[in-house]
Amino acid sequence: MNADLERLAHAYGVATGYWDQSGIHRDVSEQTVIEVLRALGADPESPARSLEEHQLRDWRRALPPVFVAIAGRSLWSWVHLPHGSPLRAWVVLEDGSRRDLAQLDHVVAPRLVDGVLTGEAAIEIPGDLPLGWHEVHVHTSAGEHTMVLAVTPAYLASPRLGAKRSWGLMTQIYATRSSSSWGLGDLADLSALATWSGRDLGTDFVLINPMHAAEPVAPLTPSPYLPTSRRFTNPIYLHIESIPEYAQLDEQQLAYIASLAAPLQARNVTTDLLDRNAVWTAKRAALELLFTVPATTQRQAAFDAYVAREGVGLNDFATWSAIAEEHGIASATWPAELSHPSSAAVVAYAEQHLTRVNFHRWLQWLLDEQLTDVQAHAESVGMHIGVMHDLAVGVHPDSADAWALQDVLAQGVSVGAPPDMYNQLGQNWSQPPWRPEALADAAFLPYRNMLRTIMRHAGGLRIDHVLGLFRMWWIPDGMPAYEGTYVTFDHQAMLGILALEAHRADCVVIGEDLGTVEPWVQDALAERGILGTVILWFERDGGGLRTPEHWRRDVLASVTVHDLPPTAGYLALEHVRIRAELGLLTGDESAERLAAQREIDEWIDLATQRGLLGESPSTEDIVFALHQLLAQSPARLLGVSLPDLVGEVRAQNQPGTDQEYPNWRVPLAHHDGNPVLIEDIGRYPLVDRVARALESHSID
Repeated sequence: MNADLERLAHAYGVATGYWDQSGIHRDVSEQTVIEVLRALGADPESPARSLEEHQLRDWRRALPPVFVAIAGRSLWSWVHLPHGSPLRAWVVLEDGSRRDLAQLDHVVAPRLVDGVLTGEAAIEIPGDLPLGWHEVHVHTSAGEHTMVLAVTPAYLASPRLGAKRSWGLMTQIYATRSSSSWGLGDLADLSALATWSGRDLGTDFVLINPMHAAEPVAPLTPSPYLPTSRRFTNPIYLHIESIPEYAQLDEQQLAYIASLAAPLQARNVTTDLLDRNAVWTAKRAALELLFTVPATTQRQAAFDAYVAREGVGLNDFATWSAIAEEHGIASATWPAELSHPSSAAVVAYAEQHLTRVNFHRWLQWLLDEQLTDVQAHAESVGMHIGVMHDLAVGVHPDSADAWALQDVLAQGVSVGAPPDMYNQLGQNWSQPPWRPEALADAAFLPYRNMLRTIMRHAGGLRIDHVLGLFRMWWIPDGMPAYEGTYVTFDHQAMLGILALEAHRADCVVIGEDLGTVEPWVQDALAERGILGTVILWFERDGGGLRTPEHWRRDVLASVTVHDLPPTAGYLALEHVRIRAELGLLTGDESAERLAAQREIDEWIDLATQRGLLGESPSTEDIVFALHQLLAQSPARLLGVSLPDLVGEVRAQNQPGTDQEYPNWRVPLAHHDGNPVLIEDIGRYPLVDRVARALESHSID
């Protein structure tokens, strides 16, 4: 690779080589590096000049756009100013109070920047500043300049993590239905599951799939991990009958809504694939009717307060939704004047279509109310954590966030994962990533606002692919997934802001740190009080098992995860069968089966040696024994997959596929093919067996 190009890549945090999961070093192609640099705003055709411009970037500014500090640590920030200029600095805290900042001794040779001799000074960021979002002011001969200052916790110590270990259920809530569901699990179902499991089983949390917003019109993307917004929520989860305006409908209107619900409720007792399009078409019709009900004075005031709190982000999302209804979700096909959210044409469109924009604001307000109620109900039965939400890696390329946040998202690339043992061709998730420098220029506010909105209703938050806060696998458009490379992020800033918002929301945070994750990443998470993830099947040390007592303590541990078949299916080698049928194996199928069975047998042998299994155990016995092994670990949180408890065998998702497998459309069912409703879950013997086993292995 050209030396100048390599230096430019390193300056932008673009890897020119990496170590894969098997410990082999891989070189990245020059073309990949060139395309990724373009997406970052560099000029790879003139790498030396582009590098010089990049190095001048900070010298052309008086202050960094943002400084992310750690409470208790005295730090410093550079200030660029005309050489010899006097300097005054102070910080305005969130509460409006002011504090002067000291200038520190700092010797750096001045340099000529755009014809001006420019010096570098340093100001102290004291370690005793309070947590929060503040503003630093600096006055020089060139004028007054400001910088956002975020003071973040050194360690996230949530009181929701008690002295004793907690356990909870994990489920895809859309697949977890009751007899009254509209063909898809909703927030009333989540509330019922949480209150039942907390009261009767002693669970402390329910971990669910991302509830992020989907398209406002059909067809809807099935994957909850490919949303239109990570900040806002999918109204398909609204429980129609719990909306206060529902009580004001007359008999004819109630009959109309019942007619919308009936055919969907009939599907609850079948194992037909979930049909989001049908569900949303019906719910949307019901919501359109409810939206016409005049708001009471109290309800209007609550709505207005919500709109004011969510601000520009909500307005952009609602405006995008209204435009997408008329022109489709792909903003590239919209009239050119609507291409950017800050354009005068978009402002005019929102004013001209205020009713539609308000409809989408109103939907988010209803979701805010129902999500708040769900968490309150979970806590009312004694759950310490309650609902644990899931944060997806990114958004659909044709989405509200991709449009509204286009100035901080990269174009011409998507994120994914390099090849690994479970997807040997790599993965392309077709999601535009943050541009690291653009996000910093925006003071990380889009990231902060997203976290703040999600955590408002969460006792816990799982970060899918938490490695994305450190580095992401970028794939240039038109290239296969394995032809990507890593781009690094300011992980200290990303972790700090995550910890600050979680502290303010009183929210436990779990990072999904599986796959190609170096030990130092896990250490960095642990140092900030962010829990990691352990999956029994993946716990290996060299060539053998890592026995449960040697697992990490500060983790959420479980037997399985949503990207694998339920445990009964895994034992039947469903993960090999599916990949073989879909052509996702690079090796021989029989060899893959032998290797997979060998690993399974090792866990069965361990359970047998520890007296957890007898001769000729049933599948249910093995599932139970694996959860007993789970309980022998020191993990602070234990997660139990609800499909495991009811005997499900079908995978919910096969990574690396789109239409080839019915991802995210499989309703909860028993292995005999009968659907399982929330009302039925307690009847399955494994539920009580596992609950008693986990309770008996509590740790301090």
